[in-house]
Amino acid sequence: MIKIGDIQLPDFPLLLAPMEDVSDPPFRAVCKDNGADLMYTEFISSEGLIRDAIKSRQKLDIFEYERPVGIQIFGGDEEAMALSAKIVAAVNPDLVDINFGCPVKKVVCKGAGAGVLKDIDLMVRLTKAVVNSTDKPVTVKTRLGWDEASINIEEVAERLQDVGIKALSIHGRTRSQMYKGEADWRLIAKVKNNPRIQIPIFGNGDIDSPQKALEYKNRYDVDGIMIGRAAIGYPWIFNEVKHFIKTGETLPSPTIQQRTQVIRKHLQRSIEWKGATLGILEMRRHYTNYLKGFPHIKEYRNKLVTFKTFEEIDEVLNEIAVRYDGFVPERIVAAFSASQTEECAVM
Repeated sequence: MIKIGDIQLPDFPLLLAPMEDVSDPPFRAVCKDNGADLMYTEFISSEGLIRDAIKSRQKLDIFEYERPVGIQIFGGDEEAMALSAKIVAAVNPDLVDINFGCPVKKVVCKGAGAGVLKDIDLMVRLTKAVVNSTDKPVTVKTRLGWDEASINIEEVAERLQDVGIKALSIHGRTRSQMYKGEADWRLIAKVKNNPRIQIPIFGNGDIDSPQKALEYKNRYDVDGIMIGRAAIGYPWIFNEVKHFIKTGETLPSPTIQQRTQVIRKHLQRSIEWKGATLGILEMRRHYTNYLKGFPHIKEYRNKLVTFKTFEEIDEVLNEIAVRYDGFVPERIVAAFSASQTEECAVM
């Protein structure tokens, strides 16, 4: 069993990565249904919280069925981070996570996200400010370093542990790599195997199949895996990984009936959370990923992103279920754009 403070997780837990414009409550609901052990909100600006920005405040919404769930914050000012941690605690998440990994320019230019990787002393001060401002377990998500010449994850892990974080998630790329190239899990393994490190270490980057999850579990000895991009449009990945690790067998791909059922639930949750108009509008970004690999799907997708009522969309989903009954598409991992911050977002 893995523990983050008083939070108990199963052996080798699977975490859903915080993804901007993706991991909102409706998306988290279907991931939870399909085996995610720990989830995080979209990342939230500490300055936005303090200004009472509507979008930032809405990201604080969490629900009992999601637990354990963490709220992720980012920022470059100690006082703002400390105050935002207190604001976050008011909605009673299970933990508070700090984003030191987002590589997107608009975040980095504010001296936040992966921008803090250039100043470890500041990273330590920001982390300490959050730890001292909340009684919730504090965790961190970060990258290997700013660039290849300044990889500092081993020092970062030790110093953040020393100021009180309870777990560390590491994306195996530098900021300069953005989302390109392969994630280097060897450095994640070095952190995990450092005898000074006593907190759980979770690996993140490029896990897109049950087979790779088991391979990386055995090869790099991490305490768990964080999955991002591979869950977009395919929340079944969590249960598939768990089943393969336990039995060595691959679960059958979800049927079209199971897929449309999950799309329907995702849509219903979106409407419940955001209201009918906005809930239907913001769900449109997900249909392409849910229906990747189905031939001649464009005519149905066009209807899904045009219709404005649940009843109309539900009828299209019924048509899709009939049309593609028995068809199993090739598994295609969702594309990831730099506008969707990850790690800020992903991986």
